[in-house]
This record gives sequence, structure tokens and C-alpha cells, in this order.
Amino acid sequence: MPENVTSIEIRTSPHLRKAPSVENIMGNVAFALLPVCGFGIFVFGWSALAVLLVSAGSCVLTEHLICHLSEKPTTIRDYSALVTGLILGCTLPPGFPLWMVAVSGMVAIGIGKMLFGGLGCNVFNPALVGRAFVQAAFPVAITTWTPALAAGRFREVIPSTFTWPFMAPDPALNAALNASVDGFTGATPLALQKFEHLTTDAGNLFFGTTAGSLGETSVLVILIGGAYLSIRGIMNWRIPVGMLFAAFVTAAVCYGLDSTRFPDPLFVLLSGGLMFGAIFMATDMVASPVTPVGIWVYAALMGFLTVIIRLFGGLPEGVMYAILLGNAASPFIEAFTQPRIYGERRKPEPKS
Repeated sequence: MPENVTSIEIRTSPHLRKAPSVENIMGNVAFALLPVCGFGIFVFGWSALAVLLVSAGSCVLTEHLICHLSEKPTTIRDYSALVTGLILGCTLPPGFPLWMVAVSGMVAIGIGKMLFGGLGCNVFNPALVGRAFVQAAFPVAITTWTPALAAGRFREVIPSTFTWPFMAPDPALNAALNASVDGFTGATPLALQKFEHLTTDAGNLFFGTTAGSLGETSVLVILIGGAYLSIRGIMNWRIPVGMLFAAFVTAAVCYGLDSTRFPDPLFVLLSGGLMFGAIFMATDMVASPVTPVGIWVYAALMGFLTVIIRLFGGLPEGVMYAILLGNAASPFIEAFTQPRIYGERRKPEPKS
């Protein structure tokens, strides 16, 4: 063969390539979460940073301790515990007491992940398991919010941040912060709409200048992280698109039936944790189905349930419960949406 001729080797399918490692996938997710966490710190100050550090630290330490007690090699180097901690921290109020943050991290890893056998075996998104636990255990603290862009957020912490276990915040500190920020407690846009029928400006929701969980306020920053994951091939874009579309359609139907009672569909998409949940939690590779049809069914179910819980439930938010229910239904959705094997007959031919 002449030297200037390149040989081409042709093989039959399947053509396999090296799959990305767990460390690579989780590292990319952690990187995509950095702008979200950074914006939360900018909006809510030192308390938000403390919540994120304690959440991530408690998750990593809990996983390492469980591996040590089980006499197994530690698995914290795959960054999955770190990602769980960052996601969990983003779903918590910026003034959430740090001891409660630590408890939520221990539950997320201990019950939501390691109890099922570790990474790849968990039925539910571990961060949401931890969030659901503190929602039930500490209902007052989990629904206590602080205003965005408070003037003293980098001079002092929110009084409840360093509250001792089972103790109330120091009244003197609370009064001092009230005076410095001109009103300590801030209602979220969802609470304002549900209980007072007040709608927040779409621009404030998009850019994130509202009260809420520290990582869920800015739709713009969340979309940037989602775009990065989609471009890198880490996130299945069909899940957030399907979930958001189903939520929009459900909200549009309700709004069309009674516009005085229900919010408009755009408000539903931009408010609360819907955007963050659709991009960073509903896309959990372990807890979501893999069949082509099942992915759309799974996404649509979560979007529908989010709006139904928000509009007809007792709580203003429904993303957490919608995703957990979607995780529970995922194995059944996958079983019923298996594609037909090529050449297989669906029904046996009748006997002659």
C-alpha cells in the first residue's frame, strides 16, 4: 500500500465509546451549580454561604463515616455527596439554622442514598429526601424567609443562622437586624400569590431579586447552569423541557377557567423552585426512567403534579413532592414504556 494512502477500518455496530466517569459527571454538575450558589450568596449574604458549607460538609462527612463504619472504601471522591450537599443547600432558606442544615445533610445521605446501597441504587433524589425530612420536622423554620439584597447581609448574619438546637433566635439580634434591613421576614412570591393574591413582577422573578430558597430565586442563573449541562451531555434536556411544558399547560388551563383565583402560566414557570427542580433534581440519572416514551411521561407527571399541589394543596410550593412522586413512579413508567423488540409480535396469532 502506498505510504500516502490512509487505511480505514470498518466494523459493524454497535460502535461503543468510553462512557464518562462518575467523577466527570458529578464534577460537571458541581461546576454548573457554582453560579447558582454564588448568586445565592450575593443576594442573601454570609448566612447563605454558611448554609451551603454546612450542607455540603455534612453530606460528605456522613458518607465518609458510613463507608468507614461499613469497612468499605470511601466514595466521597466521586463528588456525588458534594453535589447532593450543594443541591440540598440551594433548596433551604438562607436563614435556616445550621444545626438543622446538618441534620438534613445526614438524612439525605444516610437515608436517601446509603440506606439503599449507595450511588446508583437510590430510589429517590437524596437531596429531596433530606429536604422533605426537615420540611416535616421543622415546618416553621423551613418556611421562614429573609428579604433579598438586604443592606446588612455582609456585615451580619441572619439571627436564626447560629441558633442552638431546639432554641429560638436571640431576640436582641433579631431586633437589631430588623432595624438594619427594615423588615426581617419576607414572604416568597408563591406565598404572596397563594395567600394574598399578589403577583410578583416577572423581571424580579427572572433575575432573582425576591425572597425564597437561596438557590432557587434566579431563573437566569439556573438556565445558564442547565444550558452548560445540556451542552456537555450530562443532562437529558427532555426532562426539564417536558416538565416545564406540562406545568405551563396545566397552569394555562386553570388560569383560563378562573383567572381571578389562579396565577398566569408565566408566573408559575418563573416562581418558586420549579426551574431549579426541573434542571438539577428531576434529571437525576438514577431516579429517572431511560425509555424514550417514559422520559416524557415522567416529566409530564412531575410538571402536572407541581401545579396541582401548588394551586389546590395547603402549601404554596409543590416541586419537591412532585419530583419525589415522579421518582416513586419511575420504575413503573419504565416498565410500561419499554419499546417493542424489533420483530417481536405484541399478541400471539390466533390458532386456526
